[in-house]
Amino acid sequence: MDIKKLLESRKDEIDAKILEFIPKKLDKNSLEKICGKPRYAYDAETASKAVNEPIWDLLSRGGKRWRPVLFLLSNEAFGGDSKKVMDFVVIPEAVHAGTLCVDDVEDNSDLRRGKPCIHKIYGVDVAINAGNALYYLPLLSLMKNRDNFPKETMLKAYEIYSQEMINLSYGQGMDIWWHKGNKYDVSEDEYLQMCAYKTGTLARMSAKLGALFAGANEKQLEAIGKFAESIGVAFQIQDDILNLVGEEFGKGKGAGEDIHEGKRTLMVIHTLSKADKKVAVRLREILLAHPSDQTVIDEAIAIIQKYDSISYAAGRAKEIVRVAWKELEPLLKPSKAKDSLKSFADYLIEREI
Repeated sequence: MDIKKLLESRKDEIDAKILEFIPKKLDKNSLEKICGKPRYAYDAETASKAVNEPIWDLLSRGGKRWRPVLFLLSNEAFGGDSKKVMDFVVIPEAVHAGTLCVDDVEDNSDLRRGKPCIHKIYGVDVAINAGNALYYLPLLSLMKNRDNFPKETMLKAYEIYSQEMINLSYGQGMDIWWHKGNKYDVSEDEYLQMCAYKTGTLARMSAKLGALFAGANEKQLEAIGKFAESIGVAFQIQDDILNLVGEEFGKGKGAGEDIHEGKRTLMVIHTLSKADKKVAVRLREILLAHPSDQTVIDEAIAIIQKYDSISYAAGRAKEIVRVAWKELEPLLKPSKAKDSLKSFADYLIEREI
C-alpha cells in the first residue's frame, strides 16, 4: 500500500469538506450558517479578515491531512461507509490547525511550513483567537448530522471530542512547563504520556470517532484508540528525530529548533540517563540557555548522537506501535482498510519529512 499516494488522493476531498464548514470568505449568509441569525447586524467582512483569512492562510500551506485519513480508515476497518461520515473529517484537521496556530505563539516561532507564522502576519491576538475558533468550528459537522445517527452515538461522539480536547491542553501544558526548565529530570514514561496527550490525542480522537460511526463496541473503540495513540506518539518521536537530523523537513523550521526551545525529547531523556555527570550537566545548560547559535545547537546534537539516543528513540517508536497493533489486529476482519491501517502506521514512523 502506497500511503503517500493514499494521502494525496484524499486531500482534495478533505479540503473541500473543510471549506464547506469553514469558508475562505464570509458573507452574511455563510456567517449566519455558522453563528445563527444575528440579533442586530453582522460585519461579515471583518469576520472574514479576523478569523477565516488567517485560518486559511495556514490551511492552504499544505500538510499531510493524515488525521482525517486515519478517521476514514478506522471507519472502513470496522465496516463503515466512509461516504456517510465525510463531514466529520473536518474535526481532526481543524483542531490540529488550531493547535499549530496557538503552539507557534507559545513557542514564539518565526516560521510554519516555510512562511511566517500566523501571529507574525496578523498579530498574537488574532492568531490566538483564530486558533481557538478552529477548536470549535468543526463541531458544526456534529450539529449538522444530529439526526443522521442514533442519539447514543452522537452523545458518545461529543464525549470523545470533549475528553480529547481536555487531554490536549494537559499534554501541551506539560511540554511547555518542561522546556521552560521547571523540571530537570523527566522520565521516559512521563514523556510518553505527554506525547499521548499532545500528539496522540488527535490521532486517538480521529480513530475512535471513525470506529464509533461504524458501530464499533467499547472494546473495539479502546483498541483502535490505543493503536492510534501509539501512531501519534511515534509520529511525535519521529518529528523530534527529524528536527535533529534533517534540515528544513518541509515544515519551515530550522534544524535543531527543539534544542533552541529546550524541549525534553525522548533522545534528550535517554542521553541524560546514559551520560556521565559532566556531560549531562552540559546538555542541561545548553537546553536551559535556549541557544540561537548553531554551533552550540550542534554541540547538543553531537552529545545526543554520542549516546546513540536517536537510534534508541526510533526503535522505541516502532515498538510502541507494534505492541498496540498486536492488540488491535485480532479485532479487525480482513480488509483493504485493515491492511492500510498497518501500512499507514509504518509510513508515519519511517517518514523522512
